[in-house]
Amino acid sequence: MTSSTIAMPQRQTEPRLKPVENPTSLKLKIAYWYTERLMGKVITPLKVHYARFPEGLGLSRKVVETEETIDLNPRLQHLIKVYVATINGCAFCVDIGKASAEKKNLDDKMFDDLLRFEESSHFSEAEKAALQYVDEATRNKHVDEAIFSRLEKHFSERDIVQITLLNAIENFYNLMNAPMNIGSDELCEIWASK
Repeated sequence: MTSSTIAMPQRQTEPRLKPVENPTSLKLKIAYWYTERLMGKVITPLKVHYARFPEGLGLSRKVVETEETIDLNPRLQHLIKVYVATINGCAFCVDIGKASAEKKNLDDKMFDDLLRFEESSHFSEAEKAALQYVDEATRNKHVDEAIFSRLEKHFSERDIVQITLLNAIENFYNLMNAPMNIGSDELCEIWASK
């Protein structure tokens, strides 16, 4: 990509499966209520995926709980998530990643040069190393030794494992949403108006 700013991947016309607006099970009704209260709306992945397979809610909750234990710098975490979601064309994940960064009072200008991070002076050498690593891992599923060595210059072994895990988690979410045409829920706008 040649753009210097993170553009939201094109919103697909509609999700491939019609969102379930009124679930019948108590478990799903509680999940809908909770996410609406937490996020300002019932998010589309809940209405598409978990409305049809509520057993997946436990996995999703465990992934969120695990992600919350990652102690990398919050800026780096959001850069990784939004960058990977952009590579994978997951509009929902770009939206929620940017909204989450704003909610944590991180300057959203950090995303402006994300697609050309190597040439940008807005990123530290450590951030560039991490972004190159997740780029290579996301696109190729393997990482060249030189890229890994660059990462090792800036991060501890624990950090590297956390970066790898965060990348895998983001890819998981992207692969749940993008193939189902789940686009942006416009959470940036919803959360900005609160």
